[in-house]
Amino acid sequence: MTDFDPANFATVGPKEFAQLVKSTPDAKIAEVMSGDARGKVLNEVFTRMPSLFRADRAGSTNAVIHWNITGRPDGGTDTYEVAIENGACTVTETPQRDPKLSLTMGPVEFLKIVAGAANPVMMFMTGKLKAKGDLGLAANIANLFDIPKA
Repeated sequence: MTDFDPANFATVGPKEFAQLVKSTPDAKIAEVMSGDARGKVLNEVFTRMPSLFRADRAGSTNAVIHWNITGRPDGGTDTYEVAIENGACTVTETPQRDPKLSLTMGPVEFLKIVAGAANPVMMFMTGKLKAKGDLGLAANIANLFDIPKA
């Protein structure tokens, strides 16, 4: 499959998703993420996070992370809360706790990061990714999940 079509994401594995993101032009991703399919794409990604979580690498990590994805069609931001506690990862669309780390980025940058198709450190250095709070945790997030290599 080579078409970035959110209707198919539920049947696409992490590795295929990563390859799709890597092979799709930024403009096409931006187009999809500025339309009605945005919520479906974000929900699909965040729903999979607990299954890609590597408890064996988390050690004693206990943290609440807010992922702020800007550029919603109405001009707003979608915020998801990811909690890593007691060797488990949970996700909610309704942030309820103060985060140890807050990450803010556009939808194209978000998909590239979660697909392993971008370097988060470079994105941070160039201002495409903003991190507030525990920067050590920010640097370690990729190690806590099985991120496919596109």
